Amino acid sequence: MSDIATSRDGGVLCIAFNRPAKKNAITGAMYQALADALKAADADAGVRAVLFEGGADIFTAGNDLEDFMHHPPSGNDSPVFQFLYNLSHAKKPLLAAVAGAAVGVGTTMLLHCDAVYAADNARFSMPFVTLGLCPEAASSLLLPALCGYQRAAEKLLFGEPFDAAEAREMGLVNKVLPAAELAAFARARAHKLAALPASSVRTTKALMRGTHVKAVEAQMTEEGAHFRKMLSSPEAKEAFAAFFERRKPDFSRFA
Repeated sequence: MSDIATSRDGGVLCIAFNRPAKKNAITGAMYQALADALKAADADAGVRAVLFEGGADIFTAGNDLEDFMHHPPSGNDSPVFQFLYNLSHAKKPLLAAVAGAAVGVGTTMLLHCDAVYAADNARFSMPFVTLGLCPEAASSLLLPALCGYQRAAEKLLFGEPFDAAEAREMGLVNKVLPAAELAAFARARAHKLAALPASSVRTTKALMRGTHVKAVEAQMTEEGAHFRKMLSSPEAKEAFAAFFERRKPDFSRFA
């Protein structure tokens, strides 16, 4: 089975991270599959809602660092940026069911979803700075708008995990449920959306997001340029080496 599993359930397209042996860490090939699935969903009149899912114990560990090191994104046409573009420009409603850890892009992608449901075991984090990198997915724009500058700065600068209750209080999550109830609840919500007038749903989403689309696109472009440059920086190399060597990174020698 593919590392990104897609299935249709009536008018709902389910897109699932399906690489449990690697904690659903995302490779370039997986980003391409995600991008293609979102593009196809927008073009398919039969798809009326999209639901992102992970496993019962892990949503996604974020980027597969080894794959990222060997195949870093080189431009806006790289799979990761194709995914982020299609995610931020999706016309159909996007929902997510999050259980376990949602690391890096596993959290920032939720900023582009229209409804997010979390299990009580969910943990969110955006450890870009701790990896010698910078935010992506327009999170440097969207997170402060969602929860205020100081709280967003704390989450992005420190990169520390936070739980589902705090995510809900911040506005990132709509509802927190027992882990055993998450999948059924999220699917029921997706089906409820799929049963509504499709044109009304799409138009309402477009009206809510319309004024922000260009700003999000511009922020993604700026973040992406910095991100690609920082991937080859000494700080990122030290952070990645420390990760693989299972030690604490030492950034003291870098200005």
